[in-house]
Formats: sequence, C-alpha cells, structure tokens
Amino acid sequence: MSRASRLFDLVHLLRRHRRPVNGQVLAVELGVSLRTLYRDIETLRAQGADIAGEAGVGFVLKPGFMLPPLMFTVAELEALLVGAQWVTARGDAELGEAAADALAKIEAVLPEDLRFAFDSSGLLVGSFEAVPEINIDVGAIRDSLRSERKLSISYVDAAGDATKRTVWPVAYGLMKKVDVLAAWCELRKDFRHFRADRIVRLKPLEARIPRRRADLFQEWCELEGIKGHAARKLY
Repeated sequence: MSRASRLFDLVHLLRRHRRPVNGQVLAVELGVSLRTLYRDIETLRAQGADIAGEAGVGFVLKPGFMLPPLMFTVAELEALLVGAQWVTARGDAELGEAAADALAKIEAVLPEDLRFAFDSSGLLVGSFEAVPEINIDVGAIRDSLRSERKLSISYVDAAGDATKRTVWPVAYGLMKKVDVLAAWCELRKDFRHFRADRIVRLKPLEARIPRRRADLFQEWCELEGIKGHAARKLY
C-alpha cells in the first residue's frame, strides 16, 4: 500500500470514531507499526488535519478536514470529471460554471501523473433530451435550501390553473425530462412537487422554515419510499 493510500485510509478510519481511538487499535486496523502510525498522524497534522490526542491516550479527528486532491484515485478523478460534465450539460448556468471552476482548482494541484490521466481520460457525456425552459433563478432555490428559508412562488399546474404558494424547500431534483422542487406547501398542508418550468415567479422570503430541513427531507424520503444513497438521486 502506498503512503498516500495509507493516509487516506487513516483519515476515513478516524472519521468513523467520534471518541478518541487508541493508537494500537488504529495501527492494527491499518496493518502498520505503532511508530508508522504516529508518523502518519504527524503528517496529516502538518497538512491541516485537526487531530486531537496523543500517544497512550488516543486520537480523534475534529470535523472539517478535507484531503488534498492528490489523494484521489484515477477512478475517483474520472468520476468527478464525468459528473462535472453532466452538471455543465444538464444544470443551470451558475451550477455549470461552478463545476468547471471546481475542476480547474482540482487540476491545478494534481501531481503530474494524475494531471495527465485527468486531461486524457477520454470519458465524455453525451447530449441530453431537451428540457422545458426555466424562467426563474434556480440559484435562489439553492440559496433557500442552504439557508432554510421560505419561498413565495406563483405556480401554474398542468390544467393551467394559477396559484400563489408559500413553500418550505426540501429538495431540488434534475430529473430526466424536467426539474422538480420538492417542498412543504403551506396552502395544501402537505408535501408537493413543483415543476420548475411551471413556476412563473419566485421570491425568497426572510422567514425561516419552522422545522429543520434535514428532518423534512427525511420525512419526505420516507413518504416517497426513498432509502439510502437513492435519496440523493431523488427518484
């Protein structure tokens, strides 16, 4: 096992524990000597990892540390590349630009061998079926999801009936043919799905939603029968 892979495994091992873990336990799980483990911990600390503890007491990794891109495998980098291409082709302009910027930042700090693999992967994303035009600021929906604030929307349903709603954003999905906002609707007192192309006006509100969005998201997933990683795919 390379040292880079070992450091990667050590970070993930520490993340699994919320309380200090004895160094000998970590060394056994990694298959290294205690001396090597201590040296690896010091290396991670030098890279910015906030690892509390000491020999004989135990170690715990505080939240917030991200490994530099050089720790990615070639397959992981290819997955990021394909994902970014998909976002650029399917997402809105702001999200597509963010994906391109993220790739540029990763590429800038890659070692030479990984940069070559990144640049010459040969993986492409094909064209997509045209989706209905969206005339609202999707970025405002993402902001409301992050800030847990309500949205005021004017919505036209399939029958052409228009209503004004105050909603609590739960999730925003890029479906195969349409974009969909999942939200708790104050008018209907229930979860509802709103096609983004049928939202004719949207206004972010200062009022915060009265419940944690994470709890609403979990409740919505259970109602929709969505489990595990599938929750991130929405449908």
